[in-house]
Formats: sequence, structure tokens, C-alpha cells
Amino acid sequence: MSTNNTTPPTAPSFAQALAYWLWLGCISFGGPAGQISIMHQDLVERKRWISERRFLHALNYCMVLPGPEAQQLATYLGWLLHGKWGGLAAGSLFVLPSLLLLIALSWLYMAFGNTPAIAGLLYGIKPAVTAIVAFAAWRIGRRTLHSPGLAAIAAAAFCALFFFALPFPAIILAAAACGWLGTRLAPQYFAAVSAHAATTRQNHGAALIDDDTPTPPHARYSSARFLRTLIVGLVLWGTALAALTFGFGWDGVLTRMGWFFTKAALLTFGGAYAVLPYVFQGAVEQFLWLSAGQMIDGLALGESTPGPLIMVTAFVGFVGAWQHPPFGSEHLFAGGAAGALVVTFFTFLPSFVFIFLGAPLIEKTHGNLHLAAPLNGITAAVVGVIASLALFFAWHVYWPQGWHGPFEWPALVIGVSALYALSRWPTRVILIIAGSAVAGLVV
Repeated sequence: MSTNNTTPPTAPSFAQALAYWLWLGCISFGGPAGQISIMHQDLVERKRWISERRFLHALNYCMVLPGPEAQQLATYLGWLLHGKWGGLAAGSLFVLPSLLLLIALSWLYMAFGNTPAIAGLLYGIKPAVTAIVAFAAWRIGRRTLHSPGLAAIAAAAFCALFFFALPFPAIILAAAACGWLGTRLAPQYFAAVSAHAATTRQNHGAALIDDDTPTPPHARYSSARFLRTLIVGLVLWGTALAALTFGFGWDGVLTRMGWFFTKAALLTFGGAYAVLPYVFQGAVEQFLWLSAGQMIDGLALGESTPGPLIMVTAFVGFVGAWQHPPFGSEHLFAGGAAGALVVTFFTFLPSFVFIFLGAPLIEKTHGNLHLAAPLNGITAAVVGVIASLALFFAWHVYWPQGWHGPFEWPALVIGVSALYALSRWPTRVILIIAGSAVAGLVV
């Protein structure tokens, strides 16, 4: 698409940028692909705040970081426009509407989840979520498993998690090592296609931050600024964790959540679906903060709200703190809300630090990152991990009482229908969930 817009647009004020980031946080449905697509349409094509080349350069950096790439991209672009305050505003407003909505929905779930109407809605949403996870595994696998070596890594990751319940971090590290070694020793068996290699760059007109626009002063690399940012990030993290330890003890539920979700935030290569098995292992099996059924319900709520899917961790924090109240049984909502806030803080703090540390280097080099080999291995393992998660969810949804219990045929019909709908209309996730919820209510 060509255009005659040869004059760059006027730079947005900080207030105008705030209004946009808040609006984006309220309508960012559709997972990372949909959220990135919205930002591309708005910021590259319509507003022309940034050129397509610079947009993709920022996206490529966010893709290699642990954490939600769409939220990190919003943080990056906000930082590029208005410095660290712009980055903080963009990244925070990207998740704030989802956080507030999930706190409200989590309270409704815990207070009224056993009523017939709510139970019926969840009965339909659960198989739809199972279908969404299975579809995600198929979609990512189709895009990334282009060689026998990567397919073998995916199969090994599936078996390691589903049959042997190996720790998620060990699977990711082993996959990265296999990807690196395989690319060096047998590159013909480990070739992969870049996620953005086939992207067609189009001319949308002169942008405010164009291909040849000099890096603004606040975005230039400085070793002193790098060190200062690192210290501030570590101090924020350490102070928050120390305050929780002082107030509730190291074994307190909020302290444990802070430490656990710090580790989870550093392992979310491949998006939210990849880290969900690790969260499940810790929250459900190790700490017993919530049950497997509640975890599936939380994913259902996360799929039906705006913001990054990793916000399902806020539901985990709310339910875990509700059922293990840090302020006593007479303050259940306050405990649950505190759990959601603590989990959100420790989940997203590393993302902000990664952007503020690394983005100046990326703007300085404008080169390609050379982390493809280990990341290809991680991405392949993510496919197997997500497939394992889908099978696990199917087991709990279709056999809620175990293999010897009754099979939920209505749930299977809803799940298969949702999977078919996803294959036809992959961007209509909210409508598919809504239709499945109505079907569950009818059943």
C-alpha cells in the first residue's frame, strides 16, 4: 500500500499518548497476535507514530525476551515516544483494565461460582478453553516446526512434561541447549523460519519515528543509565520482597507468591501458554493455592478479558490468597485483591526492566539479534508443552471425576464445535467463548 503522506505527523503529547494506551488496554483482545496487530494498524498505518521497519525491529527484540511480548512492545514504543515515564504508562495501562476486571471476576467466581447459572456458563467455557489451547499448539507448531530436529524437541518436551512431570525450567534449558548444539552440529535438521521473515514491509508514509530518524536523546545508550536502571529494578524487587517477608514471614502466602512469580516471569519464553504448565506445577501441585479445576476456570476468565493472557496469574493470586487469607478469614476480598496485586507486580516488573535496560542498545545497533539457535529450540519445546497442557485440560474437563467416572459428552460436543470455529474464524475468540458459555448454560 503506497501513500502520499510525505510529511511526518505532529508528535503526540503525553496526555494524548496516555489516552491511547488506556484505550488499547481496554480493547486488546485476541492474544498477542491480535494485540500486536492492533498496535501495528494504529501506530504504523493510521497514526504513523513509528515506521514499519522500526516497529518490527522493536518487536523482534521483545520476541526474544521472557514475558508477554505485546505488553513489552507497548512499553518499548511508549518509552521511545516519551522516555521512561512514557514506557511505564504504556506498559501499566496495557494491563490495568485487565487487572481490575479480573479482580472483579475472581471475586464473583469465589463468592457465587457454585450457583447454577455461573456453573453452567463455566461448563461451556472450559471445553472452549481446551480447544483454544489445542489450537494454539497446532498454530505455533505449523509456524515453527519446519525441520525434523525441532519436531523431535517438541515431542521430547511433551513426553517430559506429560509422562514424567519434569520441571518446566529444566525442559526449557534442555531445549535451548539442543537448539544451539543442533544448529552447530547438524544445521540441516534444525533450520527454522523466522517469525517475521515473511513480513512484507509496506510504505505507509512518513512516520514521526521513521527509518532514518535519529535516536532521541532519552533513548541513547549510556552505561551509567544502564547501571542505574539495573539498580533501581533490583531495589524495587528486593524492597517489595523484603516488605512481604517482614510483614507475613517467608512462608506467608503473599511472600511465596512474590518469589514464585518472579521465577515464572523469567521463564515465559514463548508466551503465556508456555509458562502455564510451570504455574500449574507450582500453584496447584506444590503450594496447593488452588485446584486444577479452578486453574482451568481462571484460564477461561483470562481468555475472555482484554490484556495479555499471562494476566491469568492475577486470578491465581486472588484465589490462592482467598483460600489462604493473609489478613484473616474476615477479610477474604482484601486478601484476594492483595494476592492479585502482588502477583501482577512480580510478574511484570522484569518486563519493564528488560525494556529499559536493552532498548537503548537495540536503538543503538539497529541490527539483528543472534539468539536464533537456542530460541528455536525453546520455541519447539513450547509446542510440546502447550500440547501437554491441552491434553491435561481435556482430561479434567471430559473426565472431571477421573478415568473411571462418567464421560462428559456434552462438553466434548462443545469443545469440538469450538475447535472447528477456531479453525474457521481464529480471530473471533471472544464470540466463540460466548457461544460456548451459552451452550453450557443450556446444558
